[in-house]
Amino acid sequence: MKSHLLLGLLAAAAVPPSVARAEVLVDGIVEVLVDGGNNYNWEKVELPGTKCGNGSQYKFFITRSTTGSKNLMFFFEGGGACWDYDTCSGRAGLLGAANPNGITDDYMKQFTAKYVSPIVNGADPGLPFRSRTDIATKDWNIVYMPYCTGDVHVGNNTVTYTDPTGQQPPLPWHHYGYTNSLAAINYAKTQFPNVQKLLVTGFSAGGTATSSSYYFVRRIINPARGYFLNDSGPIYLAPNVNDRSRPLHDKIRQSWNLDSVFNQFPASFDRNNLGTINRMLAMEFPNDQLAYTAYSRDYNYSRFSYERFYTPNDQETVLRYWKEDQDKLVAELKLYNNYSYFIPYSRPINASHCSTIITFIGAHACERMEKKHNWYEYIPEPWQSYKCYSEFVPMDVFLHRFINENQRVRIYEPANGYNDEDPGMDIVAPLINGALGG
Repeated sequence: MKSHLLLGLLAAAAVPPSVARAEVLVDGIVEVLVDGGNNYNWEKVELPGTKCGNGSQYKFFITRSTTGSKNLMFFFEGGGACWDYDTCSGRAGLLGAANPNGITDDYMKQFTAKYVSPIVNGADPGLPFRSRTDIATKDWNIVYMPYCTGDVHVGNNTVTYTDPTGQQPPLPWHHYGYTNSLAAINYAKTQFPNVQKLLVTGFSAGGTATSSSYYFVRRIINPARGYFLNDSGPIYLAPNVNDRSRPLHDKIRQSWNLDSVFNQFPASFDRNNLGTINRMLAMEFPNDQLAYTAYSRDYNYSRFSYERFYTPNDQETVLRYWKEDQDKLVAELKLYNNYSYFIPYSRPINASHCSTIITFIGAHACERMEKKHNWYEYIPEPWQSYKCYSEFVPMDVFLHRFINENQRVRIYEPANGYNDEDPGMDIVAPLINGALGG
């Protein structure tokens, strides 16, 4: 179960054996950090024609507000991607796709779905032993989309992948993400016909799905107000063949038959530059609140983007590519009044991948995080050499402003070591990473 979370969260960074042994404490640790996760009454839904990658029945889950809320969250789970035999079969390990063997009936009681995100759970304590703090999504209706197709919930293809070693038989694979998503969206419309606020969100591959599927979710559900938050699944601009993300885009566009899906988009989207999806959504839904969050030092999604396509592909080179693409994305988002972004620099949890998973500890951003200017600033926190000289904004505050107050929030944090120097993070991060890697 813990190893499933590892892949489901797009893989934690490697941890020493001594830290990995913290696995034996994982349930107690996570109970403290996220106050027990969720224990919702999830309804399993199976619809004809929907499939996981291995051809098994796709299952998604619904929970209903206990207070009669008219707000709906459409949550896309993350967990890697696949486009060849090694990644779809699971042989590639962390650089593969989650749930290659399908979705179990008790999926929502397992570790991943229970603890996946404070956004799903509606609360986060923020620090161990602090009282539970409700957040903007408390007691919303939820459609939870597990991930088992390897195609960021948007593929539309059935292919057969051949084992390059010749040792195993060919692998038939169903990239049915689009079929599954569309079926779930239409079903949700029958269950929640009068949605007030719609939040489409997800992490990693599910973050990519947030951007690539929002057009369909938004038009079918037709809420009074629409929101999306893409956590760490950017669709970067790549208009030219020499752009950093172009090799990945070309590969998945072919393997997943994305043209058959994206040809339904308005003319403001360019199929030869997948990053124009950000422009299309901003223009198509000018009154909606759209947002992107991720860390500048994300060393998980960045590996999918560049590691298999470039050499050198060491960590710092990959992160440099990521930062270059991220800078271009931020410049693009600035062009549209309805786009927010919340980009912290790093946190030593899950290799700085995803800012809304497990816990909001270390998920904060400051536009002017700088080395301390004066000696006396070290007195209250002598261990900390960084100080926020603007507003220090935690993730729960960002969500409140974004969803409850309809504010545009834009924070792009500069390079800093604040979280690395946080003594609390020194305790919490190894425990969480050990749990994820257990």
